Amino acid sequence: MSRPIDATLFRETLGHYPTGVAVVTAVTDEGAPDGMVVGTFSSVSLDPPLIAFFPASGSRSFARLRTASAFCVNVLASDQEPLCRQIATSKEGKFDGVGWRPGPLGAPILDRAVSWIECTFEEVREAGDHFIVLGRVQDLAVERATLPLLFFQGGYGRFSPGSFVAAPDPELIQAAHLAETVRSQVEELSTEFSVNCSVLARIRDDAVQVLATNQGSADDSPPLGHRQPVIPPMGAVFMVDAAPTAVDEWLRRAPDDSRESRELHSALLDKVRERGYSLLAAEPHLLERHRAALSAFEQSDRLPRQERAVQRATAELTELFCPDLVPGRSYDLASIVVLIPTKADLPPMALRMTGLPGSASTAQVEAWIDGLKAVAQSAPSG
Repeated sequence: MSRPIDATLFRETLGHYPTGVAVVTAVTDEGAPDGMVVGTFSSVSLDPPLIAFFPASGSRSFARLRTASAFCVNVLASDQEPLCRQIATSKEGKFDGVGWRPGPLGAPILDRAVSWIECTFEEVREAGDHFIVLGRVQDLAVERATLPLLFFQGGYGRFSPGSFVAAPDPELIQAAHLAETVRSQVEELSTEFSVNCSVLARIRDDAVQVLATNQGSADDSPPLGHRQPVIPPMGAVFMVDAAPTAVDEWLRRAPDDSRESRELHSALLDKVRERGYSLLAAEPHLLERHRAALSAFEQSDRLPRQERAVQRATAELTELFCPDLVPGRSYDLASIVVLIPTKADLPPMALRMTGLPGSASTAQVEAWIDGLKAVAQSAPSG
């Protein structure tokens, strides 16, 4: 026979497991919107599509919701704690001032929720002092790609993922110090060609901008400390002298990890190794799509869903990466990147040129490359 469990200890122990916060809504048989806050929402099955939540058997809110033909689970965002507290009240008028629209089956979809799942009741069964409510999913969508509201140890909070602006890091500080040693040369190069130049460091899986000087006509340089995921084919220069294991990890970051994709990106990396630089051709709609994906990634606090969008947008740039330079032709380039030689105990670093004038001759592109290589070689190895 099991020993009695102290209720306070039970709640305290399980409170160390963070849960998401959702509001289950419905239009009751009285024709009014109603809702209840749940922290016990879970997916159950894909085939058929089922979800579950677990209201207390004595919940008056659930008793009202149960009279509806359909209900909607609204996953709250981290900035919706006030809404959560309002819906959680037992007083009348919990929907006063709450923005919502009816779902396909009529259940309320709350404004600015992260996502919603509209369901019909599949089964309601008793489980101790709670019900297990199974819902069959009829429709669903992601409304706002942002961080969800969490409940943990009796309080509300949110995830704290890595920022797009780099935090203090020993490797980053070393890279910034090395970049300062070539600041004057970088500024001279930027002025000479009327372009933008920046120094990048690979810190784990990101390229971080540690120095920038902008003399180009286009203001396309992100702020210092800005991080950009190193996803094939981007960041190939960082892989020139990398160990096979690091190259393999880089290749795995592509959205397509097929043999064909690996062979393509490996061939592009071989081009960069042979030439000592990488080029990215300018195709405005693809570059804009990539910038938009990066911006959404930043604004969403680097959520996995948005990172996958960055992966897809980066993969589209593969066709623009490392075009061959042919005498007599002209080029519209988005960037040129060369590796800065550093010691093994320093993070890989690179010098990037952007804001390039269009319709550049092969000779002009080669002059830009030579200028970048000269500055890169002038940097002390650390």
